Amino acid sequence: MSSDTARGPIVEITDLHVSFGTIQAVRGVSLAVHPGESVAIVGESGSGKSVTARTLIGLSGDGAGVRTGSLTVAGKDASTFSERQWRAVRGTQIGYILQDALVSLDALRPVGKEIAEALRLHRTVPRGEVTDRVIELLREVGVPEPELRAKQYPHELSGGLRQRALIASAIACDPRLLIADEPTTALDVTVQAQILRLLAERKRSGTALLLISHDLAVVAELADRVLVMKDGVVVEEGPTDQVLREPAHPYTRGLLAAVPMEHAKGTRLSAAETEPQQDGPQQDEPQQEDQGRRPIVRSIGEVVIQARDLAKAFRGRFAVDGVSFELRAGETLGLVGESGSGKTTTARLVLGLLEPDGGEVEIDGRPWRGLAPRERRELRRHIQVIYQDPLSSFDPRFSVRRILDEALSVGDEPRVRRRDRSVELLEQVGLDASILDRWPLRLSGGQRQRVAIARALAPRPRVIVCDEPVSALDVTIQAQVLDLLADLQAELGVAYLFISHHLGVIHHVSDRVLVMKDAQVVEAGDVAQIFNSPSSEYTKELLAAIPRLAHATDPVPESISEPVSEPERILG
Repeated sequence: MSSDTARGPIVEITDLHVSFGTIQAVRGVSLAVHPGESVAIVGESGSGKSVTARTLIGLSGDGAGVRTGSLTVAGKDASTFSERQWRAVRGTQIGYILQDALVSLDALRPVGKEIAEALRLHRTVPRGEVTDRVIELLREVGVPEPELRAKQYPHELSGGLRQRALIASAIACDPRLLIADEPTTALDVTVQAQILRLLAERKRSGTALLLISHDLAVVAELADRVLVMKDGVVVEEGPTDQVLREPAHPYTRGLLAAVPMEHAKGTRLSAAETEPQQDGPQQDEPQQEDQGRRPIVRSIGEVVIQARDLAKAFRGRFAVDGVSFELRAGETLGLVGESGSGKTTTARLVLGLLEPDGGEVEIDGRPWRGLAPRERRELRRHIQVIYQDPLSSFDPRFSVRRILDEALSVGDEPRVRRRDRSVELLEQVGLDASILDRWPLRLSGGQRQRVAIARALAPRPRVIVCDEPVSALDVTIQAQVLDLLADLQAELGVAYLFISHHLGVIHHVSDRVLVMKDAQVVEAGDVAQIFNSPSSEYTKELLAAIPRLAHATDPVPESISEPVSEPERILG
């Protein structure tokens, strides 16, 4: 390879157009990524960012119509590559890190064999050295006890370890370009920080990085240049600092305005009221600009949940140990901590889905323990739940009408009233009655989450447990859902127990916060006190790990390894 080629871009594409039938998914996109450079493509679902990335490795999909001005990979014209030529490129020149490691890794074989497959396929090391190279790769990406982990199946590993194993597989053949498609979505903040450091280290070693993300704070930490995509078109591009601090396009400004930040607490994140969703496009429309923040006024009432010294053990090991708190009407209590800290078990105890080994939960002064089945059903009306993935929590055979009808029956709504009440619920969450006869798969992510909220509201609960309700949503849809929850709380006085790994969201929605670690509450208090003056070392570590999306007046951090020290500044 000539020195000119070595200094040139690893991948370059001009005037890319990708269509699926009559749908123009990508229109006129051009980009180049050089060695040691990180380029980010940001935008909402349906913007074309993932289609663009997949086209760079010849995986645009069956039925895709691809047209380009030019496409070069490692200095070679790739516009006419055969499938055999693309297979030679994947893994050796370009590695691909997918979002969901549990789905991406083969569930039927140990992760070590998954990594070894790339080495054997491309014959980058002698056959007798493959096992040693697998162990070396796992150690390189920070997997503890790599000899043991290589023999384990994906379901036996934590989310962070699975993601590291996926990265090890992607870098096994030392590719010159890594494409990372939402590599940190749904990961705990500390695990996310570890993955970002790992990617930053690869970049410093000369690997090019193409980052696909809707998390602007992650982009701010890692990217040198940013392309902002909307409806298949690049609407803005430039150096990261310039685009994120001084955005020129209204769409970019709208994306930034929707990010939960300290100065926006207590106000609406979306720029305008969300109109009811009609028939037509399956994407929620993003708000385009921040046209002034409107405050959300709430009042705090009497205690609706009292938890005292909750304890729950599985196989002799405590999942919850001595957890106590109270929650008042109209209040939001944030519950944070890493995977395995006890958050979900605490929520299941509160919901009455698990019996505590010790302690008590009272809903409106009535304890779960000792209630007859009929009494438990009556009490359950007062506490509902919104899950992270509404699609998996809905019966796929049920239409929206039937989903709501079932929830209304729990609330003893008369059958003759259920259709009218379903329409009222949909209107309450900003949806139109026309979706009653749709199935969840025919709805956008934002619409599905609104239906999930409507279902939770159907029995007229006093408390709603929100279990990661926005972690999988684009930033503007996230903003709309958070605003909706806040509006409903102000209107109905419902209390929220809000569980999230996204500390920026917790800071935005919460009045008080519980921080859990190893089954116990290590710190509790007012949200401002927890985020501005944490007393626990663990809380300080969590806050230090948050990716930062800086204000226009903030200094630029020198590197990802030197995080901004003031946690109260921005929580992107």
